[in-house]
Amino acid sequence: MKHKSVLTKELMAIIQPESGKLYVDMTLGAAGHTKKLLEMSSPDGKVIAFDKDIEAIKNAEKLKEIYKDRLILINSDFSKLEEHLDRLGINRVDGVIFDLGVSLDQLKSDRGFSFNIDAPLDMRMDRNKPLTAEVIVNHWDMEEIEKILRLYGEEKFSKRIAKQIVKMRPIKSTKQLAELVENTIPRNVSTKIHPATRTFQALRIVVNDELESLQIGLKAAIKRLNVGGTVCVISFHSLEDRIVKQTFRSYKQKGILRVINKKPIRPTQSEIRNNRQARSAKLRCALKIKEEDDR
Repeated sequence: MKHKSVLTKELMAIIQPESGKLYVDMTLGAAGHTKKLLEMSSPDGKVIAFDKDIEAIKNAEKLKEIYKDRLILINSDFSKLEEHLDRLGINRVDGVIFDLGVSLDQLKSDRGFSFNIDAPLDMRMDRNKPLTAEVIVNHWDMEEIEKILRLYGEEKFSKRIAKQIVKMRPIKSTKQLAELVENTIPRNVSTKIHPATRTFQALRIVVNDELESLQIGLKAAIKRLNVGGTVCVISFHSLEDRIVKQTFRSYKQKGILRVINKKPIRPTQSEIRNNRQARSAKLRCALKIKEEDDR
């Protein structure tokens, strides 16, 4: 099964890519959104695509061969947007997309993103970074582990899980950790998701510094948008969605953005049936209506 980009139809209907304009895909992934931007902005639209996962960049080289100078690939975190635009001599762009989900390619890899595959506790999107999930699980204090499970996983049993993690060290694989969490959470607790989902989410967020990167990248994207340009974000859990909602609201109050959809756009039942990864996706978009006051 190949990774399918979510909410593509809805996203493109709002962005409305045009020839001669410049777009940024902040999370290249399997390049579904990037390819659609290039197709719809033919013949002269350009796309800058970011991904801190070098595998995503390598996989997009075939796309680069087709679109040549219309596609610029950047192996970097989207928090570095302004730095790379300056390097390229670009001041403003016409649209920016964030798709914050983990790709199916990453979930199917041996890098520890999923508890469905027994693998080392890595979880790094950028494998040059020193911090791994294994370091957190086996070397951080119980209080620190409890805190990240509570804050970034919104895990009700964070204290109980953290205590058991410290007790059962060393924990080296995803299977070990998932079984530990499953055995720690009370059996009578009803949940629609696997008991280890929130723990794995919390670890992945911390390993990849996801929430801070989102805050920095989103503000940079708004700053670098042309007036009349659109910024869209697809999020997959409440922490990300809250950051997007609050950021858009703040810029709306300053008169810089107009929020296009007050309530997030959700996938259709048809899309969810064809792509289970889409079931928790939320799309929020905003139009830039005024430049920021830098004073």
